[in-house]
Amino acid sequence: MTTPAVDLSRVHMVGIGGAGMSGIARILLSRGYHVSGSDMKDSRSILALRSAGAEVAIGHALENLQLLGEQPTVVVTSFAAIPQDNPELKGAREAGIPVIRRSDVLALLMQDRRSLLVAGTHGKTSTTSMAVAALQAAGTDPSFAIGGQLNRAGTNAHHGTGDIFIAEADESDGSFLSYSPRVAVVTNVEPDHLDYFGTEQAYRQVFADFAQLVEPGGALVVCLDDPGSVELGKLALAQDFRAEPVTVWGYGTRAAADAHPEIPAGAVVEKMSITAQGTHASVSLHADVAAEVGGDSESVEMLVRIPGVHMVLNAIAALLGGALLGANVAKLAEGIGDFDGVRRRFEFHGDVNGVQVYDDYAHHPTEITAVLTAARERLTAAGKGRVIAVFQPHLFSRTMTFAREFGEALSLADQVILLEIFGAREEPVEGVDSRIIGKHVSSQWSYQPVFNEVPESVAELAENGDMVLTIGAGTVTLLADEIMRALTERDSARENPGNSSAGADTAGAQ
Repeated sequence: MTTPAVDLSRVHMVGIGGAGMSGIARILLSRGYHVSGSDMKDSRSILALRSAGAEVAIGHALENLQLLGEQPTVVVTSFAAIPQDNPELKGAREAGIPVIRRSDVLALLMQDRRSLLVAGTHGKTSTTSMAVAALQAAGTDPSFAIGGQLNRAGTNAHHGTGDIFIAEADESDGSFLSYSPRVAVVTNVEPDHLDYFGTEQAYRQVFADFAQLVEPGGALVVCLDDPGSVELGKLALAQDFRAEPVTVWGYGTRAAADAHPEIPAGAVVEKMSITAQGTHASVSLHADVAAEVGGDSESVEMLVRIPGVHMVLNAIAALLGGALLGANVAKLAEGIGDFDGVRRRFEFHGDVNGVQVYDDYAHHPTEITAVLTAARERLTAAGKGRVIAVFQPHLFSRTMTFAREFGEALSLADQVILLEIFGAREEPVEGVDSRIIGKHVSSQWSYQPVFNEVPESVAELAENGDMVLTIGAGTVTLLADEIMRALTERDSARENPGNSSAGADTAGAQ
């Protein structure tokens, strides 16, 4: 897909406060472009953009197109998130102002850079973030745009001085077909966003189309532990896949590499050991990869601080992607070892008298399986405790499509609290609520449709040694700190029973 040629001198962004849009706005401002935008509510992202020079209005209105004193040269939107009858979009079209997608702007910003793009159904944000940390440690200053905020950097985008651009490539509406990456990493391919694509076949095809766009002489990197990614790698190795071949590299565990010898293994996890600091991994590199970066070693030791085998796989994807751009492998590994996470990816909020509280963005059954497996591994290492999952389903369509799979994934927790479905852009479906998931949960579960009552419900369940995870892509993230508050109040009531009513009597009830 060809990115439209547009004038970026005055850019107006509808929905500028979103994770993806705000990051691009930050890069545009750093490059000296004039930026305006609008959103439905104020946020820390919008305050930061105003401080950087953006003109931002709260609420959508036709007059917002004049925030820069004259009409914008282009209007940017997310076609999936912003309705087409938005007054700013309608006004732009009537005035003949080009209206383009966020991905189109990002593609324009990457044109003069060597790009490393991370795609996949799951793991995009974590892998992209690790790649940023790795390449920064390797002495480059890459530009980047990701869907989450790096804990250490405190931002989701940066205009770097180097010639590398790292970005998350979102497949949800096919918009990643705007890009032409030097290195494309595909973490996995598993059916999702069927409300947009309609069929599993159409969803898989868009990844094949994306792989076609890797620039001549570039590389496609696929995960050998994921069947969908393996099939994509096999397709890319076919002689008739594209006119100009690209190099295909795989990464994964030793068992997966041995199972798929037809795909050259660029980076393989030979062994892992879990410690209090994280997962230590011994990684072997293909001789050609080591030679490409001028290294004399075909192995590297690496620490991954975020728990879970899936995070180790994400880490070696970042390592291999950085190596294929010519960075020093040892330095890349050091950067990954220092990486302390992304907001809402197994994000630690605190410990209240032995009850740990985490928050995670997982909103697909496979993601939930990975997160709860990692949580279970951590508790097993500690020798005690239960996993309590507070899950808010995202989208009615996704909930109905994957109800059984959600239930099976959540069964990895000891206790499950199901919140009402977060509809986002979808209208409610009569007769459908999150209890359709509960029918498939084999562990203990309850349905809590009253959002504000969830913290107290969790406080009644959780005890010393337990781990509480708030899970989902919607407003559930607001509950982590509220759960900590409820736990603190519960413990205070237990210590001072005369100052409380029934709180101490109900704490710990099943």
